[in-house]
Amino acid sequence: AAPAKAAKKKAAKPKKTGPSVGELIVKTVAASKERSGVSAAALKKALAAGGYDVDKNKARVKTAIKNLVAKGTLVQTKGVGASGSFKMSKNVEPKAKKPAKKAAAPKAKKPAVKKP
Repeated sequence: AAPAKAAKKKAAKPKKTGPSVGELIVKTVAASKERSGVSAAALKKALAAGGYDVDKNKARVKTAIKNLVAKGTLVQTKGVGASGSFKMSKNVEPKAKKPAKKAAAPKAKKPAVKKP
């Protein structure tokens, strides 16, 4: 029998850096000034304009939208599932704008001066 060849190890694909699909969607919706929200088609166009390959990652975009709605980050104003229009949830918007408060620095206690 022929000697068994050592199995070639596949080179691990470099992990894609940058914001996740969900983050990109949230940014796009937050930037929009539309009262009724952003449609799914407009979202995909904006992602494509930002250099994201929407055709290759249709399923990722869909699941990201559904997850954001389930979490309550986005509110679906029209449609069902990952179609229709979406806008930022009211309880999420103020949090995004305010920078996180820094913990108050502990104040140094002054030693009490004893009066004679």
